[in-house]
Amino acid sequence: MSVIIETAELGQWMSAADASLLLGVRPASLYAYVSRGLIRTTEHPDDPRARLYARADIEALIERKRRQARPAAAAATALDWGMPILSTRISSIADGRLAYRGQDAIALADTATLEDIAALLWSLPVPDIANTEPEARDSAGSPIDRAAAALVAALPLSVPGERGARLAGRAARLVGLIATAATGASLEPGPLHWAIARAWKAETAADAIRRALVLVADHELNASTFAVRVTASTGASLTHALIAGLMTLAGPIHGGATQRAASFFAEAERIGDAETAVQGRLTRGEPIPAFGHRLYPKGDPRARALLAAVPPTAFDASLIAAVERVLGVASSIDIALAALERRFALPRDSALALFAIGRSVGWIAHAMEQAETGQLIRPRAAAG
Repeated sequence: MSVIIETAELGQWMSAADASLLLGVRPASLYAYVSRGLIRTTEHPDDPRARLYARADIEALIERKRRQARPAAAAATALDWGMPILSTRISSIADGRLAYRGQDAIALADTATLEDIAALLWSLPVPDIANTEPEARDSAGSPIDRAAAALVAALPLSVPGERGARLAGRAARLVGLIATAATGASLEPGPLHWAIARAWKAETAADAIRRALVLVADHELNASTFAVRVTASTGASLTHALIAGLMTLAGPIHGGATQRAASFFAEAERIGDAETAVQGRLTRGEPIPAFGHRLYPKGDPRARALLAAVPPTAFDASLIAAVERVLGVASSIDIALAALERRFALPRDSALALFAIGRSVGWIAHAMEQAETGQLIRPRAAAG
């Protein structure tokens, strides 16, 4: 795919001669790597007859070849960040773009509902999600804890191996169950984002909630999705797989980062000055949570889209700008969700609730896809 590059970015690209030399191959092999999608290429800004090749892709290919040359080392590092690589048609991340089944997720978020995304990712007609679990459950604990408890209570009804309309109905009911438990309120019939907004008595936040749910619906093979696929690969029910996803999402460096982001916003507000809050953290050697994302060197497009559509409060905007200026990295979706929670004065941990509800749609799609493969995900252990 051709892209326009700035002069400052030229260091990230290489000529064909340099790329071939670094790889130790002839130009014909370099072009073969490009045709197989292993190396990105773009036009040279100064020479229309030449092309440039992505240095990061070349270095990744060299590392891949190095590992393949040493099978034991390759196996031992198979679960490093970014590994393993599993085939999926559900979502993809490339060139800073997130796509759901090939469709740009940011563009979808402009108009789509979570129900629309469920139909797209599940490849099944989706019945109404709201009002599938009308009774509100205990509001104690975090949204993750409440949702997991609701799913555990539903385990006697779980049926492995369902297909077609029965599977779609089961999936919709489980999303509704998670939504009811995570929000801590009964949900009225209608589009899920409206039901959640009414339950939280925040009707003005309905469209922001809709957009957020769509943007977090899936994100390739993140930790919680991988946990779901491992569980589904054993033949366990959809309910069991969703419980695994919820437990993994709760971690402070995954979905739980929304809580850390909200705490940082609150801390800075108590201090009363964004710059002072940022410098204070850095002076104490404490991390500033939820900024930067390894898959998005130029910034998380989900966060950018949500912050643009749902501007944060003036103070939160100043804090975000201060961190981005000092650290040189952009906000993640966790920051955007926490800012949305504060913007509409939603209940505490609403950001995490929205994350869990939206992501449950992607988890279900991955559980379905993994079950269809019939393959067990089973790594080996290396003696330490």
